[in-house]
Amino acid sequence: MKKIINRPENFVDETMDGIIAAYGDKVKLLNGDRRILLSNYPAREGKVGIVTAGGSGHLPVFLGYVGSGLLDGCAIGNVFASPSAQKMADMIRACDRGNGVLCLYGNYGGDKMNFDLACETVDLEDDIKTKTVLVCDDVASAPKDKADKRRGVAGMVYAFKIAGAAADLGFNLKELVAVTQKALDHTRTMGVALSPCIVPEVGKPTFSIGENEIEIGMGIHGEPGIEVRQMMTADEVADLTVGKILEDMPVEAGTRVSVMVNGLGATPKEELLILYRRIHQVLTEKGIVPVLPHIGEYATSMEMAGLSVTIMALDEELEKLLRAPAASPFYTNANII
Repeated sequence: MKKIINRPENFVDETMDGIIAAYGDKVKLLNGDRRILLSNYPAREGKVGIVTAGGSGHLPVFLGYVGSGLLDGCAIGNVFASPSAQKMADMIRACDRGNGVLCLYGNYGGDKMNFDLACETVDLEDDIKTKTVLVCDDVASAPKDKADKRRGVAGMVYAFKIAGAAADLGFNLKELVAVTQKALDHTRTMGVALSPCIVPEVGKPTFSIGENEIEIGMGIHGEPGIEVRQMMTADEVADLTVGKILEDMPVEAGTRVSVMVNGLGATPKEELLILYRRIHQVLTEKGIVPVLPHIGEYATSMEMAGLSVTIMALDEELEKLLRAPAASPFYTNANII
C-alpha cells in the first residue's frame, strides 16, 4: 500500500487537523472534537439547522459541504464507518437555533441507526425537533419499486445545496423537508468503477477488477455493481449512464436539468469533460436543456478510479435555489451560476 500518510490509525484526525489549519476561518471543530465540524460563516438568526454525517474517505462529501448556504454541521466517522450516535447528538445540539434541525444523509444502515438514536436523544433531553430526509439516488443499487432501499451517492450534493439555500431564505422545518425531498425525487445517479480503493487501516483493495474491465453500478464503498463489462469508451459510458437514469426517471423535452459528472478520486477532469461533452449532446438531441453543470470531484471514494453521473430535473423553484450563493472551503457555485 502506497499512501502519503503517517500512521493509518491517525488518518481521520490528521485530516481534520489539516482542514482546520487551512480553513479555520471558515469552519471549526465543536469544542476541539475532531469528529464534529461546524460552519464558521455567519447565519441568519433562527435559521433551521441542516446537518449530515457519514464515514471518512469521501471528500468533499461529507465535510466539504459545511459552509454558507449549505450545511451547518457534519459528524464524521472512521473511513467508510458511521460516527457514533453521541457525536451526532452533540452536532445537532450545536446546530439548533430554536427552530429545529434537518438531518440529511445517505441511506446506509449504520448512519440510519445512529441518527435515529441521536434524534431521539435530543428530543428527550433538549426538546430539539428534528426531521430526517434520506438520500437514495443510486439507481443501480435497487430496482425502482424498491427505491427506498437505494444508496445515497453524489446526488446528496444537490440536496445539500437546495436545502441550504432554502434554509437561508427562511423556510421552516416542514417546508425545508418538502423542498429537499422534491429535489431528491427529481435526482438520479449512476456510477462506474475502473479500480478499487484502499482503506488505510485495512491496507488492501476493497475489491478486485480486471485490467480491461469496468464495473457498472459499483457503490462508493466497493459494494457490488450490476455487471462487469469489458472496458468502454467515454461515449459508451455516457450513453449507458444517461440511458439508465432516464429509464428510471423519464424527463420531458423542454425540461431544464443540472448534470453532475463526478470523479471518484483518481479520474482526471479531462476525462470527466469528455464524458460531459457526450452527455450534453445526448440530452440536447432529446430536447432536454442542460444548465448549471457540475464537473469535478464532489463525492469520492479514496483513490478509486471511475465516475458517477447525476441528473437533477429542475423546476423554477429548484433552479432558483441551485443558483443561490453558496460557499465552503471545498465548494462554491460562483463559477457555475
